[in-house]
Amino acid sequence: MLPRARTNILEAVGKTPLVKLQRLGADVPADIYVKCEFMNPGGSMKDRMTLHLVNQAEARGELRPGGTIVEATSGNTGSGLAMIAAVRGYQCVFVMPDKMSAEKIASLRAWGARVVVCPTAVEPEDPRSYYSVARRIAEQTSNSFYANQYHNQDNPQGHYRSTGPEIWEDTGGEIDVFVAGMGTGGTMAGVGRFLKEHKPEVKLVGVDPVGSLYYDYVKSARLTKPFTYKVEGIGEDFLPSTFDPKLLDDIVRVDDGECFLTARDLVRLEGLYAGGSSGAAVAGAIKYARQTGLKQNIVVLLPDSASKYLSKVFNDEWLRENGFLETPMGLGVVSDLLQRRDRKVITARTQDSVRDVINVMRDNGISQLPVLNGEELVGVVTEVALLRFLASGEYSLSSQVGPLTEGDYASVSPHTRIEAVQSLLADTRMAIVRDGNALVDVITKIDLIEFLAKKRGR
Repeated sequence: MLPRARTNILEAVGKTPLVKLQRLGADVPADIYVKCEFMNPGGSMKDRMTLHLVNQAEARGELRPGGTIVEATSGNTGSGLAMIAAVRGYQCVFVMPDKMSAEKIASLRAWGARVVVCPTAVEPEDPRSYYSVARRIAEQTSNSFYANQYHNQDNPQGHYRSTGPEIWEDTGGEIDVFVAGMGTGGTMAGVGRFLKEHKPEVKLVGVDPVGSLYYDYVKSARLTKPFTYKVEGIGEDFLPSTFDPKLLDDIVRVDDGECFLTARDLVRLEGLYAGGSSGAAVAGAIKYARQTGLKQNIVVLLPDSASKYLSKVFNDEWLRENGFLETPMGLGVVSDLLQRRDRKVITARTQDSVRDVINVMRDNGISQLPVLNGEELVGVVTEVALLRFLASGEYSLSSQVGPLTEGDYASVSPHTRIEAVQSLLADTRMAIVRDGNALVDVITKIDLIEFLAKKRGR
């Protein structure tokens, strides 16, 4: 054996570089560094987690020689598992949602894996969802191991033992903020727990795409209705048990356009060959740095490579078809809509009586209201909820409105594109506009109609 040779490719997992951004985020006082996890041999941060997960499964006897690894994946966990399977002689079956790039599917098949594609726009419990199909295949396959990254605590533990210590070593402990996209939550849980144990004042900031439910759950402890979005590998439509909201100090929301355009800037301005979820994490880190305005060291995790998105994020035609490249016909952003009207956002309080809320809605001609507890948004109350309440005959008009709140809304920022709001309002009652933690305004379907009608009538 040559002195610097490795026994196999799995020994090359980890030791990825930490790089300071030079041009992106140059306007903020913070120094932003990126952890280049796309340089792992399997192409993503999931190499670390999957190696630990498989090692533990083998040690417990859950994964036996000649076995088949089954997993629901957006691609990167599959790549890590497929690489390990190739080295150790396992078979693989991966189940993916149909929004994933052709490159991801092709790469898994290149490792010899079987890939099953399922519809994206179904509930997690739906038998057609990629979660359900993966479980069913595992149950029906003899000598199989279901990796179950969304609920397997070896997921965060892998990052606790590998990614966290490496970031601590890379920074010499001089890290103030750690930023990562929220997917299974395992990276933030593992890295975050390690960093907090060594430096309790470190801030942990998650990044979540518009359409995912993490943002509103962290901000208001309410599960809102999830919506389809195009960025891959981050965001969820349910809460995995590998997610630990108590660790997070803050969460930042980004939309698809910000994710994709920032990813392209990472490649073209910084030479970092990273993908869409990396763009999301960096866009979120820059937003956080602008909000705080502090001189601090921010470390951002870049999950995977641009090579997995060449047909999408780095394809001008695909971006243009999906409205992510600037065109003369662009509809603008939420702040443009808000500038065209002069009104105060009307809200209710959890302790307000049903009678008072009905009067407010009637006097202002509105059909839904955001409900606050202090300054915190807890949900919305709608005409339908009030109608159900009154028809039940079980309560009085003096009852508090708090228990009637629902999560049928989407959260956006003043920088969210109008096209994204239009898509969200096709499936929900209203869009709540937030700037950081502050409630700025509410956008309903008629608000958007009026804005577009005025814009077209110029």
